[in-house]
Amino acid sequence: MKRKSIGLIVIVGGLSVLVALAMAAQDKYTLKVPGGLSFSEFKGYEAWQVVSISQDGPLMAAILANPVMIKAYQAGVPGNGQPFPDGAKLAKIHWTPKKMETFPAATVPGPQHDMDFMVKDSKRFPDSGGWGYAVFEYDAASDTFTPGTMADKPPQGNDAKCGFTCHTRVKTRDYVFTEYGHR
Repeated sequence: MKRKSIGLIVIVGGLSVLVALAMAAQDKYTLKVPGGLSFSEFKGYEAWQVVSISQDGPLMAAILANPVMIKAYQAGVPGNGQPFPDGAKLAKIHWTPKKMETFPAATVPGPQHDMDFMVKDSKRFPDSGGWGYAVFEYDAASDTFTPGTMADKPPQGNDAKCGFTCHTRVKTRDYVFTEYGHR
């Protein structure tokens, strides 16, 4: 009887430790930038369609779009002069590039650097072209994200309008740099 009790205590104790560790891990979907834009608004972005890839300075990126944005791109937005509809969303995953170990001629994503998000919501963001922005820096050592800050490179205003100044260059494209790549 004592052995069974000790075994049960060890199992329950071990499960308690695992549950505590799991709860201590960051839930990225609880993060939010000032101004109301949250990581949770982009839940499921990992499965969105790729719009394009880019090299921005030392980082490489994949730009993903939700179905609303993809449908607009396929209809010719923004080249047709029409704006993206409310509900359109983009996610941009930045990585530090590295040489592929098994095929050194190839450069592939290395450690993740950050996540950028955009959402078209004309009612929430009327003074930034109808778009809300968010940047979340990634720390590989702790496997956590934090909202971008002015200390980042490039500096981030750390609010839902952090990308607006940069995106005014493409006002005629409804503030969107990324073109839908030919398939």
